[in-house]
This record gives sequence, structure tokens and C-alpha cells, in this order.
Amino acid sequence: MVNLWSPMAELKNLYLFSYNSLQFLGWTVALFRILSNFISTESVTGTYASAGELICLLQCCAFLEVVHGAIGIVPSGAVLPLMQWSGRTHFLLAIVRPIVEVQESPSVFITFLAWSLSEVIRYSHYALSCTGNPPYFITYLRYTAFILLYPVGLGPGEMWLMYQALPFIKRKNLYADSLPFSYCNFVKVLLLVYPFLWLNLYLHLFKQRRSKLGKHQKTKTI
Repeated sequence: MVNLWSPMAELKNLYLFSYNSLQFLGWTVALFRILSNFISTESVTGTYASAGELICLLQCCAFLEVVHGAIGIVPSGAVLPLMQWSGRTHFLLAIVRPIVEVQESPSVFITFLAWSLSEVIRYSHYALSCTGNPPYFITYLRYTAFILLYPVGLGPGEMWLMYQALPFIKRKNLYADSLPFSYCNFVKVLLLVYPFLWLNLYLHLFKQRRSKLGKHQKTKTI
């Protein structure tokens, strides 16, 4: 009997390496654009114009990670990736992209910078994991940088921008023709529950950190 497991495993590994490498390159370009705009203008305005559309594209493509978890080619499952993907995608496509009045907010700069840094680290770790064991400093950054980057991206980034967007949502009566409820009230409720939904992901990452870094320390000791 022909053993198909090895070729299938190699194909899966090649696909995951390609996907994570492309995401790494995309977020690296986004980070470069954000920093270049900041340095050249000495201002946080213009962040969306410099990198917004690229980040929207990368975030939409990240839905594949929900699929990866759902079909079992990665061990993450689908629920937590779906929570993160839906939160970010709603923030980008429902609020930041259509409401031009908030695109110059410092919160966009804070959010995009925190996202880009965390994703450059995360995808580089994932891609290198497909080739073997990544260098320890990459693993350490992957399971340490989020401690600062995630709260910064959430508080003064996403949540503050959604709050700033409320008057424009109300004035424009945004999505009134397509939703059976007030979108403005929906965002208000979302702002109340957002920290609790986010905390679930944040605590999960701490659990992963103890597992991954603790395992590495045990390996070094042995």
C-alpha cells in the first residue's frame, strides 16, 4: 500500500509556509509604510492613506486562518481565530474604511502600528516553524510582545477610535438601509462587551506563553 501521509504532510507544510510567508511580507510592507509616513511627515496623520488598503486586504485574507483551524490543518481551532478576525475586520471595513473623518485619528496610527508589529512577529514565527524549530528569540518575541502590543492596540487604538466614530455613525445614520437595528447602538454595546471578548483571547495567549516558553526551558535544562 502506498503511504500518502508523507506527501500530504509535506504539501500541507508547504502551503502553510507559503501563506505565513506572504502574510509576513505583507505586514512588513505595511509596517514600513506606516513608519516611513511618520518619519517623512513627522505626524501620525496619513497612516490610513499610506497603509490602510493593504491592511484591509491582509486582514480579509486572514479569514483563511479560521478555515485552517476549522478543517484541522493547524491546532488552534476556529473559535478564537474567528473572534479576532471578525473584530478586526469589522473595525476596518465597517468603521475606519467608510468613515473618512476618523482616518486621520492618532488611534489609527496606534492600532495599525500595534497590529503590524505583532503580525510581523507572529507570521515570521509561524513561517519558521514550518521549516523546523524557529530561533528562540523569535519564539520569545511571539509569546512576549503581545503583552504590550495587544492592550495598546485595543485601548487607545480600536476602542478609542470606535468611540470617536459614534457621532459620525449617528449623523450619517450608517447602515440604516441594510440593518434592522441601529448600528450606532450596536457599536455602543460592542464597546461595552469588547474588553470581555478580548480578555478571553489575551488570557489564552498567556496560557500559550507558559506552555511554549516553559517547554523550551525544560528542553534547555535537559
